[in-house]
Amino acid sequence: MDAPILSNENPEVDFLHEIGTRMASDPLPVVLNRVVQFVSALIKCDSCFLYVLEGDELVLRASKNPHPEEVGKVRLRIGQGITGWVAEHLQPVAVARDASQDPRFRFFGELPEDRYEAFLSVPVLCRGRVVGVINLQHRLPHTHTRREIQLISTIGFLVGAEIEMARLEGEISHLSDQLETRKLVERAKGILQRELGINEEEAYLALQRQSRQRRKSMKEVAQAIILSEEVKRESQQPPGE
Repeated sequence: MDAPILSNENPEVDFLHEIGTRMASDPLPVVLNRVVQFVSALIKCDSCFLYVLEGDELVLRASKNPHPEEVGKVRLRIGQGITGWVAEHLQPVAVARDASQDPRFRFFGELPEDRYEAFLSVPVLCRGRVVGVINLQHRLPHTHTRREIQLISTIGFLVGAEIEMARLEGEISHLSDQLETRKLVERAKGILQRELGINEEEAYLALQRQSRQRRKSMKEVAQAIILSEEVKRESQQPPGE
């Protein structure tokens, strides 16, 4: 994705138009990283994190600073740290100085940002439900204006809709894959029952055993059995048929 073109007169409006028109066509990881870039460009900060709610945990999914070893691994429970508090109460928190002294703050020993002075945390919402949190941090004391907080909150609403859509699409894709796997397993069981003269339970256990031994998924084992059956059937057909 090309970098956005922001005018000097009203970069916030240009930004909202940019992100709103592009989010629908980009994969979620790309969207999250672009949001971090946009936020960092609009509001000068030393760090920007974007957490996504997955189950009952907030998971770090995008970062302005390079933290490849931490993205996807840093996790917070709802209510844990300032980030978790924001997710629980659906309200932004702005700390102008000594952020680590806030009683809600939580240290992650591996992140240098733990020592930064100022902290802004804003919920990412979709239809009144939290789906993530955006954090901005500054090495030196910094007071975030009401306008800045409102801007990040607006971005949060846009991102929230995209995250929720991606979550629903992921669930649908997972259910579709489960259904396909079930159909393949049922077909493979039928082949084993016919070829080996065993019952349905024994055929299923045979599939499980092959899955463990070959370190393949049940779906992959079933596909191999079905393919073998199809090749065998074709080889038995008289030439010309």
